[in-house]
Order: sequence, then C-alpha cells, then structure tokens
Amino acid sequence: MYFDTHAHYCDKRFNDDRDELLGSMLESGVSLILNAGSSLRSSKLSVELANKYPFVYASVGVHPHDAKSMDDNTIDELQQLLSDPKAMAVGEIGLDYHYDFSPRDVQKKRFREQLELAKCLHKPVIVHERESLQDTLDVIREYKDLRGVLHCFSGSWETAKMVLDLGWYLSFGGVITFKNARRALEVVEKMPFDRMMLETDCPYLAPEPMRGRRNSSLNLQYIAEKVAEVRGITKDEVARVTTENGKRFFDI
Repeated sequence: MYFDTHAHYCDKRFNDDRDELLGSMLESGVSLILNAGSSLRSSKLSVELANKYPFVYASVGVHPHDAKSMDDNTIDELQQLLSDPKAMAVGEIGLDYHYDFSPRDVQKKRFREQLELAKCLHKPVIVHERESLQDTLDVIREYKDLRGVLHCFSGSWETAKMVLDLGWYLSFGGVITFKNARRALEVVEKMPFDRMMLETDCPYLAPEPMRGRRNSSLNLQYIAEKVAEVRGITKDEVARVTTENGKRFFDI
C-alpha cells in the first residue's frame, strides 16, 4: 500500500470526479494521502477534505507564490486550522525565485513566520524550493529543532547531503521517471532509505508513461518502480518503507 505524501486534490482539475477518484484509492493500493495546502483558501479546503475521508490528512500553509496575499491575520487563521486533529503539518511553504510572483523579501518574511508557527505547534514542515537553495538553507538552519521535508526533490547529491545533514527528509515524485533525472536518481540510490518519501504533487508532474496527463495518486506505482530499479529492491519493499517513513514523519 502506498502513501502519497504530497497531493493537491483541492485543485479545480479534480472538480468533475474528485469523490469518484478518491473513492477508488484504497482498492487501488493507496492507503494514505497528505493533501497539501498552498493558500489560505486551499488550506481550509484541505482540512475539509481530510475530514471527509479517513485516509486523507491535511497540511496547512501559504506557498511562496501567494506570500504577497498574507496579512497580519493569516498566521492566526492558519493556527486555527492546525488545531484540527487531521491537520498534520505546515506547508507547502518556502521560497520560489524562478517566478518571483511575490517579492523575495516578502517570501522570506512569510516563510519565517510559518516556520515559527510550526515550531510553536511542534508540527513538521513541507518546503518548496525553486532556484532559491542558499536562501532556503539559510532560513531553515535558523530552526534546528524542526522536522522538515524538501518536497519534489530533483537536485544533486551535494544538495541532498546538506538537507539530510539537517535531519530532514526528501520526497520524490514523477520527475525521477523523466529522461533527464540523472542527478535525482543518484540521490535516490545513495540516501538513507529511512528518510525517503514518495509523492505525486498531483495534478502536476505525472510520471512516465503518464506524462502530460492529469496526475493522481494512482500513479505512485510508476515512481515506486523507478526507486525499486535504482536501489535493486522490489516495488513492494519501496511501498512498505516509504509508507512507514511518511507515517513517522507526519505522526500518523
């Protein structure tokens, strides 16, 4: 059974068949899903979804793209959402210098505020990093006691070591099945297996052979197959260990 540790089922691309799709997960081998918030609105919807399905859990946070939308009340609203028993983490938060939809100083300010919230509530964090590695590392090093995961990892072994040295986890999605995924596959091969998690980041980044289509947790099997190939183990072993890792990380 698989644990999709990062999905976005509140996305409008699931509006036509969300309930039908989620209703098929258990019989398709997906036993747990962490639905990630990326804005205040999607965080609220994520908690609602988690309370509708026993196998779905939520994270609550504001993505760097939406950092500019946060105000002085946002942290209080996130804190209230995190009081729900099925809200397990703060995220998806972080820094994104590729698009710069929010000014970088605003991104860093709101990133720190949400890390502080996680620290106060003893919650793990799910971090998005794109073209902002040094600033991301500088910020998270200020919060040494936090449990964290760098989601949808596709970087080098050198980068992975810096994150792993902080005691953090790495999560891998469909990107590792792409032809240009050499760096990430080196990380998959070398990293401690007890700190690896699987995700889809659906509806984005569908793995081969589903690339270009809407992604869903049903495609975890293709990601697990690639991990199994690289590490020389069975797909069932990948599913078992990464599910255990996810449950431990999110305290489920």
